[in-house]
Amino acid sequence: MATVLHINASGTRNGSLSREATADILETLSATRVITRDLAETPLPQVDETWITTRLIPQDALTSQDHKVLSLSDALIAEVKAADIILIGMPIYNFGMPAALKAWVDLIARPKVTFAYTENGPVGLLKGKKAILAVASGGVPVGAPMDFATPHMQQVLGFVGIDDITVHAAKDLITQKAA
Repeated sequence: MATVLHINASGTRNGSLSREATADILETLSATRVITRDLAETPLPQVDETWITTRLIPQDALTSQDHKVLSLSDALIAEVKAADIILIGMPIYNFGMPAALKAWVDLIARPKVTFAYTENGPVGLLKGKKAILAVASGGVPVGAPMDFATPHMQQVLGFVGIDDITVHAAKDLITQKAA
């Protein structure tokens, strides 16, 4: 019994390999609850100076306006915290992750909320979760030296404490299903 946060980062809604692969993976997970975050359907804003400075204000000093600034970030983090498994469909665009997914990363990576700085370096606060990445690429093989998206996403997830990460090449999953 698991809660799955299903994130689609592809800007392509029809014919997307990452969307097809995550849909197939989702069928195998026996989820009791699925939280869906479609980054093409509901785009996320880029972080700005107001957000960057507000995220560093101590919780007990936040004003009602500060809470409004952080409300979307808080909602996205609540989705991650509620999930046992984070399932991400990630296409590779120009050797990296889509800007929509980078915006999600920026909004969920928050000091004292999803990670903490200690005398021994940063520590992720989202322990005990699993992540599954279905990576789609038209030209750069997943894991190739020019694939900057997959290691970047693995680094970010590990930074916030999610170190049980499985990576699948979306086209391989779809090919296996067809066979």
